[in-house]
Amino acid sequence: MCVWTTDTHWGWAICQNIPSNSSLKESHKSDSGCSLKTDPYWCHPPGLTNGEVTCHSPRGRAYRSTLGTRCQMSCDRGYKLLGRRSIMCLANRSWSGTAYCRTAKPDFLSYYFVITVVFYLHDFVFHSVRRCPELFPPLHGYLSCSSDGSNYGAMCEYHCEGGHERRGVSSRVCQFNRSWGGDPAESIEIKADVKTAPALLDQFYEKRRLLIVSAPNMSDPDYQLQNIMIQKADCGLALRHVTVIELLGSPPRETGRIKESLLQPQDVLMALIGFLHRQAFRISRSYFSMVLLDELGLDRERFISPVGSDELFSYIDSFLLDEEEREKLELRSTCGHSCPIAHK
Repeated sequence: MCVWTTDTHWGWAICQNIPSNSSLKESHKSDSGCSLKTDPYWCHPPGLTNGEVTCHSPRGRAYRSTLGTRCQMSCDRGYKLLGRRSIMCLANRSWSGTAYCRTAKPDFLSYYFVITVVFYLHDFVFHSVRRCPELFPPLHGYLSCSSDGSNYGAMCEYHCEGGHERRGVSSRVCQFNRSWGGDPAESIEIKADVKTAPALLDQFYEKRRLLIVSAPNMSDPDYQLQNIMIQKADCGLALRHVTVIELLGSPPRETGRIKESLLQPQDVLMALIGFLHRQAFRISRSYFSMVLLDELGLDRERFISPVGSDELFSYIDSFLLDEEEREKLELRSTCGHSCPIAHK
C-alpha cells in the first residue's frame, strides 16, 4: 500500500509503503508504482469573479495549477473579499479554500475610492453650480480664460490689441462668493504723438516686446510679403506681448506707424530712427530688415528676409518668454484654444 504526504512549500511528494516504514523521495515515479503529481492541471484553474487571482507554482510559470501551487486572491475596487485570501493546490486535487468577491457597502470602500467620490462631488457642487457673471473683454482687447470662463476658480487674463497697452490688473479670478476679484482692466491706445523718441519707447519698457520692421518703401516685395504674414500672426504676437513698429521710406518721405497709428510729428519719427541707429541697432533705410527687441529694449535677433510666423514664434518662445508665459501658451495649445475674438 502507498500513502502520499506532501511538502507544502516545494510541491514534491513522499511515498510511504505500509508496513515497511520505508520512504522514498521521488521526482517522477518510484519502484513501488507511486507517481508524483506533476500534472500542470492537477487542481482545476482557480477563478474569481470581479477579482484577480495571482498564482506561483514551484515548478515555474507554466504550471499554474500543479501540486503545491499557491494563489493570492484580490477583489476589484468596490468589492470585498470573503473567504481565503491565499489558497494552495493539495494532493487530493482540490484547493485549500474558497473565496468570492461581494459588492462592498459604503463602510468598506477603499480610501482612494472615497477620496475620488469626494473630489467629484466637490467639482460638481462648486465648479458647476457656483458661477460668476459673464466677464466682458475691454475695448480693443480680449480675454483668455481657464475652465469655461465663469466657473468658481476660473482665471481670466486681459490682453490688448497691437497699438494698445493694458492699464489695470493682468488677470481676475472667479471667487467663492460668485464675484470677480479685482477691477476691470482697460486697453489704452499707445501714444504715437509724444514729443521725443525716448518717451515713445518708454511706453513699452518692461511691458511689451518690439518687432521693428524697416523697408525702403511700401512697394518693397519683402515688406509686402512680411506684412501679410504679420497680419495673419497678429493674435500670436499679441499673446506674446509683441508690438510691431514699422519704419518705411527714406528722407524726406519717411513714415512710421504702430499698427494703424501713424507716428507724429515728423521730427519725432526722425528722432526715433536716429535714436535706434545711435543705439547700434543699425536699422538701414536701404533694404528690408527686422529687429526684435525684448522688454528691456535689448536687441535679441534680426532678420534680413521675410520670416514666417512659425519661425518667429519659435524664437520668441525659446529665448524671450519666461517659464510662466511658456506654460500658459502650452496650456492653450493643449486645450485647443483658438485666438479669442476681440471686443470692438
